[in-house]
Amino acid sequence: MSGTSLDGIDIALCRFHQSNEQWSYQIIDARTIEYSTVWTEKLTQAPTLGAAEFLKLHNEYGSYIGKQINEFIYNKEKPVIIASHGHTIFHQPEKKFTFQLGNGASIAAETGITTICDFRSLDIALGGQGAPLVPVGDKLLFGEYNYCLNIGGFANISFEQHDSRIAFDICPANIVLNGLAMQLGEPFDLDGHLGASGKISRTLLNQLNSVQYYQQKYPKSLGREWVDKEILPLLKASKLSVEDQAATFYEHISQQIGTAIGDSGKLLITGGGANNLFLINQLKEKTLCDIVLPQKNVIDFKEALIFAFLGLLTFTAKNNVFASATGSVRDHCGGAIYPIGLKNG
Repeated sequence: MSGTSLDGIDIALCRFHQSNEQWSYQIIDARTIEYSTVWTEKLTQAPTLGAAEFLKLHNEYGSYIGKQINEFIYNKEKPVIIASHGHTIFHQPEKKFTFQLGNGASIAAETGITTICDFRSLDIALGGQGAPLVPVGDKLLFGEYNYCLNIGGFANISFEQHDSRIAFDICPANIVLNGLAMQLGEPFDLDGHLGASGKISRTLLNQLNSVQYYQQKYPKSLGREWVDKEILPLLKASKLSVEDQAATFYEHISQQIGTAIGDSGKLLITGGGANNLFLINQLKEKTLCDIVLPQKNVIDFKEALIFAFLGLLTFTAKNNVFASATGSVRDHCGGAIYPIGLKNG
């Protein structure tokens, strides 16, 4: 799993068990492989490449993922399958396309392990947003919670409503906060110190909260291109200090999440944002929910865990996408399989 925050590749070795229709999981080992400055630059510049160079990078990045997996599983139990999300470069469902970099064929060739990838394209073809895909895992692995909130590059949520799983991207999060921290030479805003040192601009906050996306009904999803078009120009035009921009954006995130949740219940929070004390304290002020922060490996690797689970469902030909979450015409089984050494039948 590689998120839009560009912090690195999350790799998790997982085991799943099903008994009486109930699923359980185990994260055997997990690690984040931080990107070198070279790979950060390559991934950042990927949307600007010509077709030939882009395809070359697609294969190169797939081989790179495969090499990282080989190192990770050395002297460990060899997995049956690899499920790779890849790194999202384009996500424009309104134009009927999405693209996750990292060719699954290259991963399979590098590792010799059956690889499942490209989880989003079928949903787009079926009229969906191609996102969010984690709700299947939220329902089947974390069903004891009323709400599952992940705060990564974007904040997204899933919950049960009228016997259907509802899910959507709420707002940008670390994709913006990390960018602000980088302006001051830091890779991210540790514990929210940058945001805590600034002052909230009500003018900028009102502009952010007035962005049209927040008035749209779900299902809906966000991508980096949307941030570049709708959010970053507002921050730049404000002419505020980086600290004040950060403080205002933290308030924006917490308000939007508070609005999305609205009710009481058990709220599971995972993703990099769950480690941000300043943001968590803001959320505690905006919701009546009982906030649950799970063990560290679930906070950091829940999305990798769930994409492993989605790969297992693909491998066993079970539906792994809810139409109620993405807006596609039906529930379905997404993902492309590159088999290595499968027996006939």
